[in-house]
Amino acid sequence: MAGSVKNNPQNRPPDNDWRNTLYTTIFEADTPAGKLFDEILILSILLSVIVVMLDSVRETSALYGDLFYSLEWIFTILFTVEYLLRLVCVGLPIRYATSFFGIIDLIAILPTYFSLFLPGSEYLLVIRSLRLLRIFRVLKLAKYLSEADLLIRALHASRRKITLFLFTVLNLVVILGSLMYVIEGGESGFTSIPKSIYWAIITLTTVDTGT
Repeated sequence: MAGSVKNNPQNRPPDNDWRNTLYTTIFEADTPAGKLFDEILILSILLSVIVVMLDSVRETSALYGDLFYSLEWIFTILFTVEYLLRLVCVGLPIRYATSFFGIIDLIAILPTYFSLFLPGSEYLLVIRSLRLLRIFRVLKLAKYLSEADLLIRALHASRRKITLFLFTVLNLVVILGSLMYVIEGGESGFTSIPKSIYWAIITLTTVDTGT
């Protein structure tokens, strides 16, 4: 078994296994069937996230709440079946289940089931948007990940400068907040130094829209 795992880095089942065909459709985007599967999957993910977002709006939920509820369960059942098929068609299910995408796929379906016991947890379904990371594979955008790696290395190289900047800003808001507490006082709403510091943070980070 250890040798087969080592020689099978992609976790693909044997060629003569029916699961190999299923694996090609689900995990390979280079085939027509695989590309179609991924496109339908991404569209379903987008629609499911939109449904959750619309359901959180009081006006639309009042009008279409029952429809949204039904759609959430339909998408959840579809994604559950998809998750189980992924486990079935791979050579080592545990390897997929503990992988990054495997964990994301699992937690993307759990909130609906949790909502049966914890009302409101269904809104956590927006985490399904993380599954859209698969679009890098579908649209062959993986080559652009090198640019992301370059950005990460640049941030790591500048970590001391960034730390110094954040430390300076933190000191600035503490000083400004304290001054406003002393100068303006509680009559102007600055009833404590923490609240005054909060005002300073909001003032520094708020973009003036001109309205």
